[in-house]
Amino acid sequence: MNTFLHQFAKSNDWLTSKNSFSLIAGPCSLESEEQIHSTVQEIAKNGVDMIRAGIWKPRTNPGCFEGIGKGGLKWLKEAGNEVGLPVTCEVATPEHVEACLKEGIDTLWIGARTTVNPFSVQAIADSLSGVDIPVMVKNPICPELALWIGGIERLYRAGITKISAIHRGFSTTEKDAYRYSPVWEIPLKLKQKLPDLPIICDPSHICGKRNLIENVALTALAYGFDGLMLESHVNPDKALSDAKQQLLPAQLSNLIKNLKAAKTADKITRRLSAKQDN
Repeated sequence: MNTFLHQFAKSNDWLTSKNSFSLIAGPCSLESEEQIHSTVQEIAKNGVDMIRAGIWKPRTNPGCFEGIGKGGLKWLKEAGNEVGLPVTCEVATPEHVEACLKEGIDTLWIGARTTVNPFSVQAIADSLSGVDIPVMVKNPICPELALWIGGIERLYRAGITKISAIHRGFSTTEKDAYRYSPVWEIPLKLKQKLPDLPIICDPSHICGKRNLIENVALTALAYGFDGLMLESHVNPDKALSDAKQQLLPAQLSNLIKNLKAAKTADKITRRLSAKQDN
């Protein structure tokens, strides 16, 4: 039996929110100083709790935009400071961790393509030993619960206590409307095994298309997820990565209003009841 499942202690005191669920938002990639500042200024008006932006991008194909690199960390931190919000970005190597800590990035996340590799997760965990910083762990790109739990445990054993999971969907052989299949039973099993672990849903990556995001976000909230990570860009059609899944700040605002209204009207609870009946 894995004793870690019984040792894991509640650690979501850092995941505070002005809303009934946490909201993390920002562009898929930080592309320029102007882009991150203008995007953050707009989305901060929507009551988000944290700003996200990719600095290093693990792209499927070489030659694609792979991120602006560590020079963008300063711009990200400055943009967050201007609106009084913490910032987060993805790390995949100890060098990324070192650069983020040096620039005062508030929270880190480990991406799906890193979670799938225990050696990479352990290297990141070792580089964070003795550091008090929240870390969010995206599910591995393959639908394997044990690998996800293993990544979380590696961080916990390194002394990281402020941990959350991010559900961003899985690569499967099944064809459906989504870019990455949600396979809801996996994050729900994670919630059963680690009930004190906050779980955030990333509808942007699950969907791959703007028009599907609200439905997935509502489903995640119906299942009791603790928050959402949403991608937003001031000019998404010109974005250098994942253009189709990023929302305009105005679209993000409407989405958040709809989600809050649904939660207030108890539509989310009724949505879950309908799913269970089916």
